Amino acid sequence: MNPEKYNRSVKMLCPTCGCSDFSYYDGVDETIQIMTCSSCEREFNKDELIRENSENIDEHLSEMKEEVTKDIADKLRKSLIKAFSGSKNIRIK
Repeated sequence: MNPEKYNRSVKMLCPTCGCSDFSYYDGVDETIQIMTCSSCEREFNKDELIRENSENIDEHLSEMKEEVTKDIADKLRKSLIKAFSGSKNIRIK
């Protein structure tokens, strides 16, 4: 399996106006990043923005889980068919 196939980029949206353009600057500590919406100028820290977009993130995560599960099942089925291709008693659908 190619792990690059499952890389996703989730676009964060401002919960107030729905804009996806943000400017940010690092605070005193590297862990504090203040994001400012370009449209409504609402300010968030990184954790607040992630929390506000958790539904969108969860939706992307569930889509990715379905793809990985499907790909693993297909790969397993193909390997079983290959392993038992010469057997008359075992059939894999």
